[in-house]
Amino acid sequence: MKYSNLGQTGLVVSKVSLGMMSFGSPDWQPWVLPGKEATRFVHKALDAGINLFDTADFYSHGQSEEALGDALAASGNRRHAVIATKVGLPMSAQPNHGGLSKKHILASLNDSLRRLKTDYIDIYQLHRFDPTTPLDETLDALDSAVQSGKVLYVGASNFTAATIAPAVFAHRWRSAPRLSCMQIQYNLAYREDERDMIPLCLNNGLGLIVYSPLARGLLTRSVSDHALMTAREAARLNSDLKAKQLYGSANDLAILAVVQEIAIERNISTSSVALAWLHAQPHISSVLCGALEPQHIDEAVAAMDVVLSDDELARLASPYEPRAVKDDAFSAVKASAKAKT
Repeated sequence: MKYSNLGQTGLVVSKVSLGMMSFGSPDWQPWVLPGKEATRFVHKALDAGINLFDTADFYSHGQSEEALGDALAASGNRRHAVIATKVGLPMSAQPNHGGLSKKHILASLNDSLRRLKTDYIDIYQLHRFDPTTPLDETLDALDSAVQSGKVLYVGASNFTAATIAPAVFAHRWRSAPRLSCMQIQYNLAYREDERDMIPLCLNNGLGLIVYSPLARGLLTRSVSDHALMTAREAARLNSDLKAKQLYGSANDLAILAVVQEIAIERNISTSSVALAWLHAQPHISSVLCGALEPQHIDEAVAAMDVVLSDDELARLASPYEPRAVKDDAFSAVKASAKAKT
């Protein structure tokens, strides 16, 4: 395993991290594995040297956090694990059960600690921008969380550069924790954060954690090559409305074609090529692996050792066409996830 500091913090994280959205309850999303299956995946990840595990209270309405907490408790490795979770997406239809208000953040933090079976969270992330809550109120809540010792580092996900910039600079004029990281959607088929988000983070010492490194499956193989898919992979492909909303354009398929060409030339998988491109980007702290099969972890770890040539990197980058900044497709997530009242 290879490691790097999370931005300009002293926290050391594995270059590959395990995303826990895949574990919890199939009732929430049909492709999600039962929480009890998380233990063997988490133990496999730990054996491979992975120390960063990313979840959220919203995933399976808390059952993903429970699955991670149970798995780490069974391993006895809480001290070695870096737990990242998120807050902000609706946990139910009730008032104050979502958003970034002080009431919801602090209540959710205690709920997450209980589910994760720990007394502190390493990285607590704002899951999504909340236009209805003043930033100062959110920062007050995060400051309280850090001062209490329940949170060590804070970060965010699914923000634009414009909406997160005030939080990045807030520590300069008020009591507020300094943001340590940003989790971004970044892959060969979506690179718009290269415009402003990545420079903002690099210039201010924030680490970058990548989600959707394979464009929600687009970059794993040809979208028509269903014969090679496992039942779990096919279930996700067929039911992932977010993937269908965000990916699959003609330009995406042109990019996939180049990935496939290089994969054939090197006799490796297309996912290995796509992940190797990310590991070639020096500004990335960690790349999330969303595993549905144990071999997904093996493939993600092995991709760190694939070194692409300058010519290959140029070929992979060349088909990309700038496009509008994607939103987080939360409408599609809500449409496909089972609601909780």
